[in-house]
Amino acid sequence: MFGASFVSALTRCLEEEAAAIASAAQRLSVDQVEGALELLGRCADRKAKLVITGVGKSGIVARKIAATFSSIGLMALYLNPLDALHGDLGVVAPDDVCLLLSNSGETSELLEVLPHLRRRGTARIALVGRADSSLARGSDVVLEASVDREVCPLNLAPTASTAVAMAIGDALAAVWMERRGISPADFALNHPAGSLGKQLTMTVADLMLPASKLPALQANTPLPDVISGLTQGAIGSGWVEDPARPGRLLGLITDGDLRRALRDHGPDRWPELTAGDLMTADPITVTSDLLAVEAIQRMEHNRRKPISVLPVVDEHDSLRGLLRLHDLVQAGLA
Repeated sequence: MFGASFVSALTRCLEEEAAAIASAAQRLSVDQVEGALELLGRCADRKAKLVITGVGKSGIVARKIAATFSSIGLMALYLNPLDALHGDLGVVAPDDVCLLLSNSGETSELLEVLPHLRRRGTARIALVGRADSSLARGSDVVLEASVDREVCPLNLAPTASTAVAMAIGDALAAVWMERRGISPADFALNHPAGSLGKQLTMTVADLMLPASKLPALQANTPLPDVISGLTQGAIGSGWVEDPARPGRLLGLITDGDLRRALRDHGPDRWPELTAGDLMTADPITVTSDLLAVEAIQRMEHNRRKPISVLPVVDEHDSLRGLLRLHDLVQAGLA
């Protein structure tokens, strides 16, 4: 077990990092922040890239900032400065913006890259711990990320300085989102596998069972054949076709409809039952372009009876497929 003194030390380190971030926020120049946001806005308008570079721990922070900007719709990438000097500088275009991270502002690898960026006409933002450093002097915009000391007991390991740099990167991304009016739908486009992405992008068409895999029943289909149809493929439901208009939905039969019919009719009547007796006529339907989460809401808020299957139809009421609650659950939406 760790002693209370170590727990207290951990708490102190967290508080010191939080204080370092708060202090950095006070030191940031309004003009420099506005300048950085203007460059990022211009970058987005020109469909250009945000290229972020750094060495060591600053390189790790640079990768994280690049990932954040990419996720919110501004094309961003991490560039290893050493690789840049050996060919990878070719990914940098004049309209791009380069964000350079260095606590000292004197990182030799970044200083070697700097004149090449300048010759290309690439705008440069320095995120540095020293506003009077060589890197700062060679950049168009300077964001000061200085700290009084690291939380490392030796005042050596990058801790508070990397926390401040990452916090400034996160803040830039958040404010850029606000200025660009990034919506949840925009955000979801870059997160299609996440919960939000699925809710805002996945449609009924993505999850439904296509009509081609759902043999039609007729209104006069006898009970044994209805049971066989519902059992086929473990679908648990079937659709009844309008005899006057092939392909048009006349009714829907689910396992629940079957159980209710057998309950309401005595065994002596079972041999007489047909699909027309079992089906729900004029069922609630959806179209294939409806968002899957909206289909869930229609299932949940139905006042007739619980819905586990929704027929998917086109503008002519022709069946295009069936959407099951089971499929929505498997997709992580219900």
